Amino acid sequence: MTPLDSPSTDIAISVRNLSKTYRLFGHPGDRIRQFFSLGLKQYHREFAALSDVSFDIRKGETVGIIGRNGSGKSTLLQLICGILKPTQGSVSVRGRVSALLELGAGFNPEFTGRENVFFQGTLMGLTRGQMEARFDEIASFADIGEFMDQPVRVYSSGMFVRLAFAAATHVDPDILVVDEALAVGDAAFQSKCMNRIRQLQARGISVLLVSHDLNQIAAHCDRAFLLDHGRLLQSSSPKSAIDEYRRVLNTRAPVPRTAAQGSANTSGRQATSLHQRDSSEVRYGSFDAEILEAGWFDENLNAAQILSHGQRYALKIRLLSHCAGLRPFVSYVIKDAKGMVVCGTNTLIEGLDLGVLSCNEEAVITFSLPMLLTPGTWLLSVGVQGTGIEDNPVAYDHRTDYLTFQVTGPLRHGQFSPPLALQIEKSVC
Repeated sequence: MTPLDSPSTDIAISVRNLSKTYRLFGHPGDRIRQFFSLGLKQYHREFAALSDVSFDIRKGETVGIIGRNGSGKSTLLQLICGILKPTQGSVSVRGRVSALLELGAGFNPEFTGRENVFFQGTLMGLTRGQMEARFDEIASFADIGEFMDQPVRVYSSGMFVRLAFAAATHVDPDILVVDEALAVGDAAFQSKCMNRIRQLQARGISVLLVSHDLNQIAAHCDRAFLLDHGRLLQSSSPKSAIDEYRRVLNTRAPVPRTAAQGSANTSGRQATSLHQRDSSEVRYGSFDAEILEAGWFDENLNAAQILSHGQRYALKIRLLSHCAGLRPFVSYVIKDAKGMVVCGTNTLIEGLDLGVLSCNEEAVITFSLPMLLTPGTWLLSVGVQGTGIEDNPVAYDHRTDYLTFQVTGPLRHGQFSPPLALQIEKSVC
């Protein structure tokens, strides 16, 4: 690795073998017992919030961090920001870090919004004159009106995040850290924030973004980290990390299945397809039932992988049950080339009951729909699920990015282009 203090380096953040361990005590008195035991007896158990994490983030790179609750995301950001000290390992940061962490962090509730803005500027090393020069812009972005001169303790969560984001992004940071705070704001403010982040990206500022909104990660990040139980499972493109995250959420299997591996419970019948499947397919599930094949068909029932915008197509999904008594439902999801979900549904939502299937029974489900996606390359994922405890879906067979297909037609903006009826009226004065 190039040393961080080298003039030629383009590394903004370097993390090496980073770990953070907490001592958990079962009873408040155990802390005192532990102190007087002189290490001869242990009255606590250790919890590893982060374990042996290493990575580099380059200047101008936007990195998304995803993972389940408790996976170590917030701990990692607090270590990078210097709020926590590591148990082991090191964090090296080049440049000014501006952070928007959990609500309340860094703001004095007894100070007014105005006072907190200037206080934040002082913490970032800016003079009062520099903050006065940009205060109007911060106030305009936050748009909280007269509450700017009220104590922060009377703010709603939405007002707080407006002010916190405005202050964090207007102090000329080299690195911006955002930890799920944008989820509090309304849709219009979230859009405003993402536009501001894009402006910072264009200026070469590094961004670390923690979010449970996977579409947000896919749309705005150059790379994504997947954390699970304090370990860095994957550092890759957002699409690959999101696909692996979905697998982790929906299966206990330690290794993802790929298209080439097939099913552990396969009936011995070779699944065929008239469609070219995507080589990056990720497959997981219990395989109590499996998807044998899926694909698009035109009105003459010819297999189609190049679809015409505006034409009607049938998406056929063929499944095989390996267990008697299953009552599954079938789903499809369409994503763009970056992995952002654009549409999808399932038979349960649409009111189609597949009934109870017997062992080795096949079923073919057909979704008939007009192709309204704009011209481009799209990814199709298909799955068969069951209803588990408390109606939580159980993945029998989920085939992420099962196939790639093309949509052709006149160039249009956006991802969908609905049918239009145009009319013009003219009159002579």
